[in-house]
Amino acid sequence: MSSIDKQQIAASVPQRGFFGHPKGLFTLFFTEFWERFSYYGMRAILVYYMYYEVSKGGLGLDEHLALAIMSIYGALVYMSGIIGGWLADRVFGTSRAVFYGGLLIMAGHIALAIPGGVAALFVSMALIVLGTGLLKPNVSSIVGDMYKPGDDRRDAGFSIFYMGINLGAFLAPLVVGTAGMKYNFHLGFGLAAVGMFLGLVVFVATRKKNLGLAGTYVPNPLTPAEKKKAISIMVAGAVVMAVLLAILIPNGWFTVETFISLVGILGIIIPIIYFVVMYRSPKTTAEERSRVIAYIPLFVASAMFWAIQEQGSTILANYADKRTQLDVAGIHLSPAWFQSLNPLFIIVLAPVFAWMWVKLGKRQPTIPQKFALGLLFAGLSFIVILVPGHLSGGGLVHPIWLVLSYFIVVLGELCLSPVGLSATTKLAPAAFSAQTMSLWFLSNAAAQAINAQLVRFYTPENETAYFGTIGGAAIVLSVILFSLAPSIQRLMKGVR
Repeated sequence: MSSIDKQQIAASVPQRGFFGHPKGLFTLFFTEFWERFSYYGMRAILVYYMYYEVSKGGLGLDEHLALAIMSIYGALVYMSGIIGGWLADRVFGTSRAVFYGGLLIMAGHIALAIPGGVAALFVSMALIVLGTGLLKPNVSSIVGDMYKPGDDRRDAGFSIFYMGINLGAFLAPLVVGTAGMKYNFHLGFGLAAVGMFLGLVVFVATRKKNLGLAGTYVPNPLTPAEKKKAISIMVAGAVVMAVLLAILIPNGWFTVETFISLVGILGIIIPIIYFVVMYRSPKTTAEERSRVIAYIPLFVASAMFWAIQEQGSTILANYADKRTQLDVAGIHLSPAWFQSLNPLFIIVLAPVFAWMWVKLGKRQPTIPQKFALGLLFAGLSFIVILVPGHLSGGGLVHPIWLVLSYFIVVLGELCLSPVGLSATTKLAPAAFSAQTMSLWFLSNAAAQAINAQLVRFYTPENETAYFGTIGGAAIVLSVILFSLAPSIQRLMKGVR
């Protein structure tokens, strides 16, 4: 899609009406608010539901297996953005992708809300994986559509949007977490389903008035011949997969552990394929190819960052449950509540960072420099959490250390995540706009696929080495990225 077309689409959106930003930001802000409420509410209690004993309402799975499944689940959620981005770019546009995705997510939460054991767990995961793949990358792409090329409000707009994400993520563990941990896991999952329903209501009721043409176009539609070929490939693939599983599973050749390893491999291979396809496509211009090259080190840095940040719902969730003193000043803390720390700090600090970037204007750090800062803070957050474990000699640690670790990683997240969303919309080849946003989320998928293997090495006895090694690697990568920042900036061909 040309810049002229993008200007026409942005012009169809009321440009004032939500904190000085396009009116459609209201629609997307609250759609994502409720979607994140549902997702993070479910996530706050899911790992406990998996490894708690059946007598406590859980499934009684092995603890390390539950942590690995949680990481793979996260990887698949973001990996499925490939499908969602492709369907939006080539079949029905981003707006319809968001709607269909919301319906699947709601169905997934309903499946968890109905007691059905491990089978219901995996059905729910499949629905939420597919639904999030449709909704998550495409709602962010619509945010980018609302701004004309060169609009200086874009980064600040993404920061406001990001705050909406985290408002939902902050409330969810408090509401869903309390209901799930104190009363019944299935009640908590039911509340998550209600959250997604409210998000769909907001989107359907306001999109026509507030979004104009944003999200309605198909930038690279399939030709009739391509559509026929795509359907044939999908049907053939589904048949082959069904036959293979029917043979492998009964013979014990395909287990949960095998699946975890397979997803780990795909988490690395799929992004590589994506970069090669975009770079070599005849629809990608020479200038866009340079920007694709510039995007590679940003992708690697993002994957390293999310490998640390996403352990907040696995290793640090387990740390809150098993290693943290939960009775403080006469108050019993639910381990699920710690999941609200990350979004709480973002809610407080996101407006500050949005104001700071606008205030600095041309003097603000470049995109690669912001990514380097994000990695630095992520590494420090793991260095901090190893200290109390080392000092306590294996005893329970004060919750303030966990709070401090979450706070530091949020500083990095605000340097990297909203900036990465905005940079992706700027660096994306025109023919791959939604799919490039899917590629951005693949950095998170790759991180969690790697985490599924890493979490197996964590024990309270070796936590100092575990946190120190991963945190130190992030700090080293931060220094390397900062030194390469000028070269990466030149490859971005004017994008700042």
